Amino acid sequence: MFQHLFLDHPRSVQESYGAHALFAVRFAGKLFLAAGAASLHALIPCLCKKTASRLVAELYEKTRNRGVAAE
Repeated sequence: MFQHLFLDHPRSVQESYGAHALFAVRFAGKLFLAAGAASLHALIPCLCKKTASRLVAELYEKTRNRGVAAE
């Protein structure tokens, strides 16, 4: 059960639990920034015109092929 909860998924993308946790926390931080930029843009449309979409595109590039070789 421990292995299933904490180790199987990180191993599927060739990472340790710690490396995967760090990646996920950084990913969440960028999503938080993107959400903030999108919210600011919603209130004041001339601000952060491309910030959220740029951040999401960066995150997509970092994750689109993760774990493909292992599957």
